[in-house]
Amino acid sequence: MKSRRCHHHQLLFTFLLFFSQKIELLTAEAFTGTYGINYGRIADNIPSPDEVATLLRAAKIRNVRIYDADHSVLEAFSGTGLQLVVGLPNGYLKDMSANASHAMSWVKENVQAFLPKTSICGIAVGNEVLGGGDNELWEALLGAVKNVYKAINKLGLADAVQITTAHSQAVFANSYPPSSCIFEENVAQYMKPLLEFFSQIGSPFCLNAYPFLAYTYNPENIDINYALFEKTKGIYDMKTDLHYDNMLDAQIDAAYAALEDAGFKKMEVIVTETGWASRGDDNEAAATVNNARTYNYNLRKRLAKKKGTPLRPKMVVKAYIFAVFNENLKPGPTSERNFGLFKPDGSISYDIGFHGLKSSSADSSLLSLKALFDKIFNKPSEILKTLLETIYISLLKWKSKKRGKESSTIPEALCFVDEEWAHVHIFSNCRSPISQITSLYGIL
Repeated sequence: MKSRRCHHHQLLFTFLLFFSQKIELLTAEAFTGTYGINYGRIADNIPSPDEVATLLRAAKIRNVRIYDADHSVLEAFSGTGLQLVVGLPNGYLKDMSANASHAMSWVKENVQAFLPKTSICGIAVGNEVLGGGDNELWEALLGAVKNVYKAINKLGLADAVQITTAHSQAVFANSYPPSSCIFEENVAQYMKPLLEFFSQIGSPFCLNAYPFLAYTYNPENIDINYALFEKTKGIYDMKTDLHYDNMLDAQIDAAYAALEDAGFKKMEVIVTETGWASRGDDNEAAATVNNARTYNYNLRKRLAKKKGTPLRPKMVVKAYIFAVFNENLKPGPTSERNFGLFKPDGSISYDIGFHGLKSSSADSSLLSLKALFDKIFNKPSEILKTLLETIYISLLKWKSKKRGKESSTIPEALCFVDEEWAHVHIFSNCRSPISQITSLYGIL
């Protein structure tokens, strides 16, 4: 029996060694990989925070942003390994700006008290403040940011918790072509001191970028394929001699251009919100399930390449998707309530490679597979666990739509993704090695 087990170990080692360059193990980072998601909760019909933590872990989405610091969420995420950015809502900014002691109390109660079990890696101070309708908040933002930072610094958390604030497209005077983008004149007087401080503490510029909104406002002059990452002639920026084949890259580079114009060429841009609505009002014709599926699927593929933009090719694009759920209590147009990748019951809104909270035959297959390997090896290694996850994701994709057609057979080239879709891997004719390795243990 011992020799047989050793033989099995050798065969498995050979298989894993063959694909060692294709499988990457995670390392602890504030933003693991390139893919994250926003967990909004303006709804009365969504799963509990505990269920959401289970859902996100199953979907292998490690980076999560929330818009407050709700303790039920922080407790539910404890010990999960999910990297969480909490939010200081806009309503707190004036108080936090005027009272450093209140900022200290807030950080102690909502951040320090939950560390390290809950992996809080960032605080978003306000959301889309500059360019918004409340000028008093514009004036309070920098003071609030500084007082929150002073608090985490005094508590010895500055190396672990990053301070940011997210901006909408309203802070820009012009974004077409990307190289022409600058900050609005009335915004610049508040933006530049903020950027100066963020530059000192190493924080990125956070951008909420929505090709969906840009197309909705100007459908006559924008090719929807350009907005959806589909095949298109794109646009050409004469000043930089750069070509853009999708709008999100252009929006990001517009932000880089504005930052460079303001004197912050080296500052990184992170997309803190992007997504596509699956349903909308009569004047939101592009808000369809098919378009939402196309945008979010193609976005995952684009992020999986771990590449930069035409203007900043070495700055890998990172993005938080909006959002986990449709939020039925959000005000505004119908589209505002229909950005979710998942339905209120935890099932998927449309198929882009995730699976929901509901059990499936594929889930059962994974559990059986893990149980079998656990019997063979008392303590499966991390690389073995990664292999099991790889096989599982591959099984899921066999059932998904391939190039618009339902596929019920194993494809010749299995395409799967690792944690956070950090890379897309193609195993040509990989049925043979998987069949061989699994048949050794009677799986197939």
